Amino acid sequence: MKLYAPWEKTFQKVATPLEHFIHAQTTTGIILVFMTIVALILANTPLYEFYKDVFHLKISFNVSDWKLSHTIHHWINDGLMAIFFFLIGLEIKRNILVGELSNVRVAILPILAALGGMIVPALIYIYINSGLPSQNGWGIPMATDIAFAISALVLLNKRVSPSLVTFLIALAIVDDLGAVVVIAVFYTDQIHLLPLVLAGISFLIMVIFNRFGIHAILPYFLVGMFLWFFMLESGVHATIAGVIAAMAIPSKPKYTPDDFTHHMENNLNEYDNYPVATDYSLHEKQKALLINMSEKIDSIQSPSARLEQVLHLPVSLLVIPLFALANAGISINFAEVDEALLQPISLGIILGLVFGKVLGIAGVSYIATKLGIAQLPDNSSMSQVFGVSLLGGIGFTMSIFVAELAFYGNASYIFQAKIAILTASLLAGLGGFLWLRFIAQKPHPDRNGN
Repeated sequence: MKLYAPWEKTFQKVATPLEHFIHAQTTTGIILVFMTIVALILANTPLYEFYKDVFHLKISFNVSDWKLSHTIHHWINDGLMAIFFFLIGLEIKRNILVGELSNVRVAILPILAALGGMIVPALIYIYINSGLPSQNGWGIPMATDIAFAISALVLLNKRVSPSLVTFLIALAIVDDLGAVVVIAVFYTDQIHLLPLVLAGISFLIMVIFNRFGIHAILPYFLVGMFLWFFMLESGVHATIAGVIAAMAIPSKPKYTPDDFTHHMENNLNEYDNYPVATDYSLHEKQKALLINMSEKIDSIQSPSARLEQVLHLPVSLLVIPLFALANAGISINFAEVDEALLQPISLGIILGLVFGKVLGIAGVSYIATKLGIAQLPDNSSMSQVFGVSLLGGIGFTMSIFVAELAFYGNASYIFQAKIAILTASLLAGLGGFLWLRFIAQKPHPDRNGN
């Protein structure tokens, strides 16, 4: 008898876009754990120097007197991660237009909870690091790693309702949007006006493509590359180009469902007009019809939907694992770990992610429901929302990314931040999983979770 992991059974059926999204995030979470362990092993064995040297190798591009040269580590963080942020932008756009954030009544709770989950951790960090050079790291504990958090919920299977998973997804999407704004506004040292203007013109060209009904991906890709380069040169972090570019990708399909049905029926009728050959080979016209139908199937989906589906796999299997491998490898002197965890940076991050997220997410959710501003997700309880708020303290990917920006060039601060992020994410993940698995109360049948 074939055995399936808890998330695999669900996807033996025809999956909805939301189920595809959850599946992709779960896969990413599993790979992230593996690559983090690999990075930590490499950084704490005799292979450390080799590991460090590989990511410090420079890759350069030269055209006449112009040169673009960065280390592999830099190319991953500024280049490949732009693809990750592009995918985030597509997810944000979809959620606002047709997803969990499109209905104000449903969206109000995760929006408020996400804001609380960003503001409270930042305030805790600022309080602990007030007046210190490390105060700039206040953005680190604001982030939630959607892949790890959703993975934990999926492993709980039927112990949590689908609406609670949707609540976490919406919350994490708003959290990602907040992180993008923080990176763009607060972690930009200086701005070069001309490249920024050229980046704006590139985005405007993409918008014009959209307005003129261009659905081919190639034109957006080519202009998007210029947008990324100009953003890199402007001083604003290059990954923001990914989110901006995503906003310009068309969200409407080339054909309406009625047009699609009409075209497919005509093609199928014409296809059936040709007799079946004795060797079952297809007529040349039938081959052309099949190609045409394949193109129509692609066209019934919007470019943004197609890109979101296409990019999930490379982002899950390549971009995020490489980011984890390049950034999670901390050479740990265990004699110094205790001291590192007691530094203001570490305390601010750990308390912000573990306690700040709970106070912000669960606290705001409780107040909002009591005031009647919002209502809890269907078939869920405040106790379960508390468990989800613990999972919100898994900062990992985005927290490490912000730490690299906040403490750029300061190896000691980055070490403290990464140790704290790993510790806090482990505590929050285990705490949230165990709470939802063994402690969380199910909703009262007569109160729908309120």
